[in-house]
Amino acid sequence: MALVQELKTKAASVNPFKKEGRVAKAIEEQTAKLPSDAFLWTALGLMATSLTLQLLKKDHLSLFIGQWVPSFLLFGIYNKIVKVEGHDRLEKNVGLG
Repeated sequence: MALVQELKTKAASVNPFKKEGRVAKAIEEQTAKLPSDAFLWTALGLMATSLTLQLLKKDHLSLFIGQWVPSFLLFGIYNKIVKVEGHDRLEKNVGLG
């Protein structure tokens, strides 16, 4: 139990203001420009492509394409969160930055 508390204390001291890094901010600024439904339509297109390839007996390619679907759905969720919450919301509201 002491180890867990020690790790929590160390983690809290690494980034006390819970600010995002430069890379995360740059990614968020770019992804926020994309409409959220673009990721949904891309995922649906990948599912249709995967199904078509499966029907054409191109099993390996079908599976490869189909495995991208969850990634694009997660990108869409990330995109939506960025648009709703934004990066460093505390920084914007309190003026720490």
